[in-house]
Amino acid sequence: MKKTLIIIILTIFGLLASWYAFVYYATYSEGNRSGELIKFSNKGVLVKTWEGEISQGISGAQIFSFSVEDQEEDLIDKLAKFQGSYVKVTYKERFAKLWWLGDTKYFLIDVVEEKSPHFRNK
Repeated sequence: MKKTLIIIILTIFGLLASWYAFVYYATYSEGNRSGELIKFSNKGVLVKTWEGEISQGISGAQIFSFSVEDQEEDLIDKLAKFQGSYVKVTYKERFAKLWWLGDTKYFLIDVVEEKSPHFRNK
């Protein structure tokens, strides 16, 4: 009985560890988006996460929400500096959300400031 219980607990632990490893390390998609960085904040009560939004249209009708992992300190500094600017971001999309990492499935890898296409002729 005791041996069976240990096997069941180890199996459950192994399945949970496999699920976490898959969700954290496997990438569903990778890509780029550009727009005006309209929001970037550190939010949460028990677990603080970095969250942001990019407006992809003139009227703000298309909003791309993203998260940034805490260990990406250089990226966090760049995003704080580029607040209100037109930026191009590189992201990876995970299969599921992990609440202690962020509110979205989209995690930024890189950000660069770009010229806005709305003011090219000026």
